[in-house]
Amino acid sequence: MIAMTQSVKIISIEHLTHDVLRVVADRPAELTYQPGQAVDVAIDKPGWEQEFRAFTFTSLPGEELIEFTIKTYPSHNGVTNKLLSLAAGDSLIIGGVFGDIAYKGEGMFIAGGAGVTPFIAILKQLEKVNRIGDNKLLFANKTKADIILEREFRRLLGTNFINVLSEENHEGYEVGFITAELIKKHGNNAQYFYLCGPPQMMAAVQKHLAALGIPEESIIKESF
Repeated sequence: MIAMTQSVKIISIEHLTHDVLRVVADRPAELTYQPGQAVDVAIDKPGWEQEFRAFTFTSLPGEELIEFTIKTYPSHNGVTNKLLSLAAGDSLIIGGVFGDIAYKGEGMFIAGGAGVTPFIAILKQLEKVNRIGDNKLLFANKTKADIILEREFRRLLGTNFINVLSEENHEGYEVGFITAELIKKHGNNAQYFYLCGPPQMMAAVQKHLAALGIPEESIIKESF
């Protein structure tokens, strides 16, 4: 049982991509979190109340509502698939807030798929306080259709938004996987490296960073 749970009503739920949802819900008055942090979430429906999963807040702490950006996996027949059947007026159960990713200074954000979610709120916050600076986002996906918030990231970061596609070839997009050479090419002046994605991708990127001589204290990481 996740301690200190509470129910929140869904205000809206919509598709951002073919398999990613934006879920907006009421915010409990006492809820506090920092950009980059996550919370345990379950669905307030019979049989689902104890099925908690970690989802990152993609809203800012000072906003009136909370938002999650969630990749769905219909083939798993699990929590994210059940989310596809929800609508405004349904409820979620949220538990404790946690997360190791927090902004320490300018650098390169390296994300794989839904691993980009902690960086959404961080970059929103940096934009709000006019501190985007020379931060970069290196974002790995299978196809162009999988890219979450591509238009928004491009507006925010311009040429500092670098996409890597493993299954498609498009002009202006890197092809293949994130390599040490790619990190060096785009992040050679980065002070910090923020990392979040699937475990296999995380392990590979950490090896690349080690090969580039990046010290552990310069790497801020999370994995869901």
